[in-house]
Amino acid sequence: MNILFLDAYYEPEIIAYTHLEKDLIEGLISDGHKIKIICPTPTRGISQEVRQKYKNIKYEEKYNGSVVVNRFMAPSEGKNPIIRAIRYFWCNWYTYKMAIKYTDVDIIFSNSTPPTQGVLSALVAKKLSKKKGIKVPFIYNLQDIFPDSLVNSNLTYEGSILWKIGRKLEDYTYNHADKIILISKGFKRNIMEKGVTEDKIEIISNWIDLDSVHPIDRNKNCLITEFGIDPNKFIVVYAGNFGAAQGADIVIKAAKELQEYKDIQFVIFGGGPYFENAKNESKDLKNVFIHELMPQNRISEVYSLGNVALITCKKGTGKAGMPSKLWSIMACNTPIIASFDTGSDLADVIKDARAGKCVEPGNVFALSEAIKEFSNYQGVKDVDLRKYVYYHAGRRLCVSSYIDILKNHIY
Repeated sequence: MNILFLDAYYEPEIIAYTHLEKDLIEGLISDGHKIKIICPTPTRGISQEVRQKYKNIKYEEKYNGSVVVNRFMAPSEGKNPIIRAIRYFWCNWYTYKMAIKYTDVDIIFSNSTPPTQGVLSALVAKKLSKKKGIKVPFIYNLQDIFPDSLVNSNLTYEGSILWKIGRKLEDYTYNHADKIILISKGFKRNIMEKGVTEDKIEIISNWIDLDSVHPIDRNKNCLITEFGIDPNKFIVVYAGNFGAAQGADIVIKAAKELQEYKDIQFVIFGGGPYFENAKNESKDLKNVFIHELMPQNRISEVYSLGNVALITCKKGTGKAGMPSKLWSIMACNTPIIASFDTGSDLADVIKDARAGKCVEPGNVFALSEAIKEFSNYQGVKDVDLRKYVYYHAGRRLCVSSYIDILKNHIY
């Protein structure tokens, strides 16, 4: 099977999907398939030196020739949303010009970052099908629902021009994709309400490599000595962004509420647009240690550090997806307290796995009380959360499911 990946981002770039695509590609290669990737020169999550290096690498063979990467020159991404949108369309146009020249493509695969990627993939599939005289199917991996995500982040509102454009892109993609792979039941409910039929949908969780993410004994955790954290305290860990949709400001508010409980220590690894605010608000709190996000390869240390780990969202946004950190925390066998929408996929997993407790988002009192409750009996360490992850979000299981879908759609 010859698979064409149409990527807006590819390694060495770092986005939330990077490690998932790497695992998928390696799984496909092991199954005997060939992959072609079209992508722009890297821009996100890399240094200027790396970007300069890849300006001269337009063609690359990887995995002993099983993967061929064709890059084209593209401007840096920047932070201005208008300029970024223009760049997306420009990259889509250039990708289309390159993709329609291929004749040895059996199937097209793309994900939803950016949201124009689905329309691009549908148009390429249509053109190649016409050229070959046989249908070239298009498999779409929906990682983020646009424009809903913009509404949840307060970047637009339902009924705005931007929202209407997003809905047009969304409808065109869903109508022309042969199969849509979703990451949660919440996503399924969302797009079925928009008219997508159930037979077009498959749910496969974003996965985790249990060999890479695992529990680390506190007395062997380097973060304890590196940052001078008291190992005898009840440690509450939060790791993630402080942004419009995360509702992570509640972590600082809970720390303020629990200042008098000397045995409870908050350890925060953060980033995002409101992280500086969080640092300023917590600077006088003796029960808070706060630091920038740690590298991905230290995630086991981060979540093993906690007697409990926190997951948060802004009220009303939790049903839009499943935070991938859930599986990382559970892989470290660490209990969870979620300030998260009840009725969400995350709340259902926490209940089903007996992984912890979910309280109303934005309710500082409820979160503080849950932390006190857990500190009294040290959480749910007697439950094997890793076993649950293995059967629901293990790498081997999920990658195999992707491969089966791709193979089943070859005409």
